Amino acid sequence: MEPDWTCPFCSLLCDGFALERGPQALVLHGSDCPRARAGLAAQARHEAPAAWIDGTVVAPEEALAEAARRLAQWRQPLLGGLGTDMAGARALFRLAARTGALYDHGDGETLLHGLRALQDRGQWYTTLAEIRARADLVVCVGTQAVAHYPEFFRRCGLDRPDTPCRRLVFLGVDAPARRPQNVPLQCIPGSGDLLADLQQLAACLGTAPGGRREPELASLAALLREARYAVLVWESATLPAHGALFVELLNLVVATLNGSTRAASFALGGSDGAYTVQQVFTWLSGLPLRSRASAAGVEHDPVRFGGQRLLDEHAVDGLLWVWSFAPERLPPTTPLPRIVLGPPGMGLRLRQAEAARHCVFLPVATPGLDAAGHLFRTDGVVVPLVAARDEGLPGVDRVVVRLLEQLEPQHAARSLGEVAK
Repeated sequence: MEPDWTCPFCSLLCDGFALERGPQALVLHGSDCPRARAGLAAQARHEAPAAWIDGTVVAPEEALAEAARRLAQWRQPLLGGLGTDMAGARALFRLAARTGALYDHGDGETLLHGLRALQDRGQWYTTLAEIRARADLVVCVGTQAVAHYPEFFRRCGLDRPDTPCRRLVFLGVDAPARRPQNVPLQCIPGSGDLLADLQQLAACLGTAPGGRREPELASLAALLREARYAVLVWESATLPAHGALFVELLNLVVATLNGSTRAASFALGGSDGAYTVQQVFTWLSGLPLRSRASAAGVEHDPVRFGGQRLLDEHAVDGLLWVWSFAPERLPPTTPLPRIVLGPPGMGLRLRQAEAARHCVFLPVATPGLDAAGHLFRTDGVVVPLVAARDEGLPGVDRVVVRLLEQLEPQHAARSLGEVAK
């Protein structure tokens, strides 16, 4: 077993692991990461992959043709989920531009927090390598970090005896059981209102008005001032509905510290292709997700074009759901017709949940498991993935390219029919 596998199941994209083929599932060696093990277990093969139309199993070519036929009839499609790699994202943007579709990632709400703050005021950001090499103070604000990213402290080098980190602080949360043992640790429970705690911390640094100041937050402010390189870690999925306000305030704290020392923020998020499609769609269109591509140009509206909102308001007439990672991440429940691209296990779940009506399912490969690919890591680094097995499944990019090829005659026929009317 060669330790050359990169895990695609969270945006840390940890590498140097080995896989062994078991009776049904692949077995992980080199890590006890629960997220990686759960991802491999969920992708165990129990029966042959199947494409189907409205619950009836058919040949993949027949399902593809039917998907193209239905998609051609939709005047305002929604491309949702978007859990794919770079090649899949590029193909999906071409499909969005061809059909005038709206598009949003399945985790678009949490992805939006950091995006809005970045658009408004910018940010000071860092990488895993910089934390490992330079950070002497790491503050986890409102997140235990390893609850959803179990290998985070190891990736930051905090488990090494020669780590530069002199202190690890948790603000607003308890310390997790899975934590480095050789770094002094401090927990600041806070008031229960993370936004208010950050406001107090900013006040202690002299950047925001504040009344009575908690001694523990004043002590944390002193630690931040004294640090040579402090990193404030936050997690988009743990933020409240107006998380952009939290991120802006955290960025203000970092900006203030950079006036006299060195500090940065580090966001945990962007798993399941979220950062990847955000980057790719922005490169290709100049605007991020929650946009609409058409012949008239690209329109961006981070509130109005939220995927769940569009489905709830029936503002679209069909959903193309793409999710090539966890098979349990089913498309949202909606009476609207759907085309679903997902791992074979997702097709089984959809049929068992009696959610197959008005739905076409096409099985696709999982990047880093069934196919090679590239994903953006949480710190913005592009990481190549290798296939760990060969199940003969097509990648999202191949399926979408075939859809585009079959859409051409469908759209031409519809155009002629409209002229005849």
